[in-house]
Amino acid sequence: MTSSDWFNLIAGLFGGLGLFIFGMKLMSEALQKSAGQGLKKALEKLTSNRFVGTFVGLAVTAIIQSSSATTVMVVGFVNAGLMSLTQALSVVLGANLGTTVTAQLIAFDIHAFALPAIAIGMMLKMFSKDVMKQYWGEILLGFGMLFIGMEIMKDGFVPLRKTDGFRDMFVFFSSNPILAVSAGALLTVLVQSSSATIGITIALATTGLIDFYGACALVLGENIGTTITANLAAIGTNRTAKQAAFGHFLLNFIGVVYMLFILRYLVDFVNYVTPGDADLVAADGSKPNIARHIANLHTMFNLINMLVFLPFIHYLARLCEVIIKPDKPDENRMVRLSDNIMSTPSIAVEQAKKEVLRMSGYAGSMVEATGKYLVNGDESGLADVKVFEGHLDTFDKEISAFLVKLSMKNISQNSANQINKMHHVVHNLEKIGDYSESIYNSIKKIRKKQIVFSPEANEELREIYDVVQSFYRHTMNCFMNGALKIDTEDEDIIDSMRKRFKKNHVKRLNAGECTIDAGLIYVDILNCLEKIGDHTFNIAQVLMAGESAAIGKPH
Repeated sequence: MTSSDWFNLIAGLFGGLGLFIFGMKLMSEALQKSAGQGLKKALEKLTSNRFVGTFVGLAVTAIIQSSSATTVMVVGFVNAGLMSLTQALSVVLGANLGTTVTAQLIAFDIHAFALPAIAIGMMLKMFSKDVMKQYWGEILLGFGMLFIGMEIMKDGFVPLRKTDGFRDMFVFFSSNPILAVSAGALLTVLVQSSSATIGITIALATTGLIDFYGACALVLGENIGTTITANLAAIGTNRTAKQAAFGHFLLNFIGVVYMLFILRYLVDFVNYVTPGDADLVAADGSKPNIARHIANLHTMFNLINMLVFLPFIHYLARLCEVIIKPDKPDENRMVRLSDNIMSTPSIAVEQAKKEVLRMSGYAGSMVEATGKYLVNGDESGLADVKVFEGHLDTFDKEISAFLVKLSMKNISQNSANQINKMHHVVHNLEKIGDYSESIYNSIKKIRKKQIVFSPEANEELREIYDVVQSFYRHTMNCFMNGALKIDTEDEDIIDSMRKRFKKNHVKRLNAGECTIDAGLIYVDILNCLEKIGDHTFNIAQVLMAGESAAIGKPH
């Protein structure tokens, strides 16, 4: 080949592939955003039965055109405890079949509609004020770029037909299906998109560089390579989520292994049910029928694999549990906030909310532990206060960093609002932990100096603590349940109590009923409890005021 041919080959392959992948990504993301929370809720709620779970996985993946997005969602649900391992694997089976819709779409010779789709999509994206129409504009843009990229790849491969070395290499694939499977898996791992590598395979086959049998072996390998996305998403997650991702790999790997033994028969069957001869060569050297044959084989493989594994999904789940051992517990790690789940922002937002709730549990435990001592002298929880304060610092740092990264993604307005809320909630929870630690330090002084409060002071501390704890629990329950209306009267009661109790303290001090040391510590504790109430009130304001709630009491 001439230097010009080599340039056309490299530019066509990588330029076309770039357009194809970008178009697929744009279309998939727009489909996810336009579908909103409905698909996520369907995955979460409708998977109690493995057959229903398989159908839901198929439907969701067919709609959003990305099995990777579906499997990452599944890993996120398993990690959050919303889905069992068996349910997750049933959804993955459906997702494997759903993703074959992409190959079927590519097999249609509709590249003539690509430019009109881009033109209409650009107008909708740039000039429409309606968010849903903008999403549809992105879908059409992605659709058009996908097919233009496909045509550029096909044209780029044409010069290879004149090169004996390349022809011999692809013939070698046809005679060595295991090597072809390995090449397909490796290429998919590198490109990170099974749809893209199937597009490359169809482009190679349509150009006439590879026969149908060799293309089928490549497609089988691509089904193994696509599982890397879920396994990457499972890094940093809990044991069950890792098992779900590994189960995805096992499903496809075992399926490819047994399929290699019957590949000749499968190829013959697909040739029989698909119109036209797959390896028919046209006058220009291309193979006009092979794209549909490849798409049908891709669908047939995943359909057979789904039917084979569905009755035995429980046994596969047990195998995953045996292979993936439990992690050593480490409460200090933000194990549920892996950067990999950011590819599906709606799931990432839900995962972050789960972590904020975990953080609120530690803050609540600190308030409770110090309060027990103030109320009845119970010292049982004090030893954990310093440990929990360290946990809160870690939560604050890791959740905040995660939310900053997530906010830079292509997210919906609702997700942006949720992220903004969580920023403020996390900040106030960390402050509640700080004031609980201050109360703990005051308690250490009480025990060290053997300070005794007057009966009236003890009763006042019990009274204000009860209101503070009740207000905190109520507010965090509202956060967990998504309540927009929160009763904040307790905050006024806490402020009133602090002022009244300080006046009472001055009277006792003047009457000689308490010492100066006891009085100073009493006032410090009173102020800290009032500050905990203030930051709880700030959280309540954030929840009620939404994205504009950067307000709150000074601290």
